[in-house]
Amino acid sequence: MRILKYKIIDSTNSLAKKIAKENEEKPWTIVLTEEQRAGYGRNKSSWYSPKGGLYFSIILPKGNIDDLQTLTILAAFIIARVLKENFNLEPLIKLPNDIYIGKKKVAGVLTETIVSSNVKSSIIGIGLNTNIKDFPKDLKNIACSLEIVLNKKVNNEKILKQIVNGLKQQLKSRSKL
Repeated sequence: MRILKYKIIDSTNSLAKKIAKENEEKPWTIVLTEEQRAGYGRNKSSWYSPKGGLYFSIILPKGNIDDLQTLTILAAFIIARVLKENFNLEPLIKLPNDIYIGKKKVAGVLTETIVSSNVKSSIIGIGLNTNIKDFPKDLKNIACSLEIVLNKKVNNEKILKQIVNGLKQQLKSRSKL
C-alpha cells in the first residue's frame, strides 16, 4: 500500500483519477490530504474538508468490478463497522453513500470509474469527519465529527488503515465468488 500525502489539494478523487490515467498507478495507492479545497460527493455536491478530517481516495485494482453502487455500499459498510468497533457508536448507512451518527452526517463515499486505454479502473473517495471541532453555520445541524460526538480526538492513521484493510479483505473475498 503506497500513500501519497498532501497538506492541501483540491480533491483526492480528482488527483487519484489523474494519477491512475497518466501513470497506470499501482492498485491500492492512496491519495491522502489534510485538507481539500474542492472536495465533492455525489452529483458534484461540495464536501466541507477542513484540516483535521480524514480525506482519501484509493486506486482499486483493475478488474471486472462493474457495479459502482456495490463498491460504494461496501465501503460505507466498512466505515460504519470501523466506527462501531473502535468507538462503540451505532452508525446508520443512508444508501447509497452516506454514514450518519444520529441525524447528522459523519462520512461520505464516492466511487468513480475511469477508462484509460480500454482498461477500467475505479477510485473510492472517502471523506470522514474525524477531528473537526466546529462546522459552518449552514452545516451545524446536518454534519458532525467524531471529535464532537466522542469529545476527544481520534487517530486518523489507524482509522485509514482499518478502512483500507477492510476493503482489501472484502474485495478479495468477492473475487473468489
